[in-house]
Amino acid sequence: MNRYSLRMVVVLIVIPFVAFAGRRQVPQMCGKTAIEDPNWEELMGSMNRMHAAMGSIEPSGADDNDFVRLMLPHHQAAIDMAKSELIYGNDPQIRRLAQEIVTDQQSEIQLMQLWMKQHKSDAQKPN
Repeated sequence: MNRYSLRMVVVLIVIPFVAFAGRRQVPQMCGKTAIEDPNWEELMGSMNRMHAAMGSIEPSGADDNDFVRLMLPHHQAAIDMAKSELIYGNDPQIRRLAQEIVTDQQSEIQLMQLWMKQHKSDAQKPN
């Protein structure tokens, strides 16, 4: 197994495990369940969709392409979580941060999608 394959295996195993462990602990620490807190349910839904999308990506063998393909759902989850903050949050500083996250992450998603269109053939080439 090459260095790249080993890294991908570690990432695909560790990230969902950590997310699952955190998901089980945080509601208990806060004294709330997702049913009692629609914001928490939306935040965790964003995380779950991100992990499912990232976990479904197969390595292409092109490091740059794989990075971008994994970052797209990561950035979308950030947008989804920030939008949840804009609906449920109250602190003006955090709401402003959430709006900046939406704007910045959307711009970065567009940049990554453009890059992928311009480098489609790179995904077929081994490193």
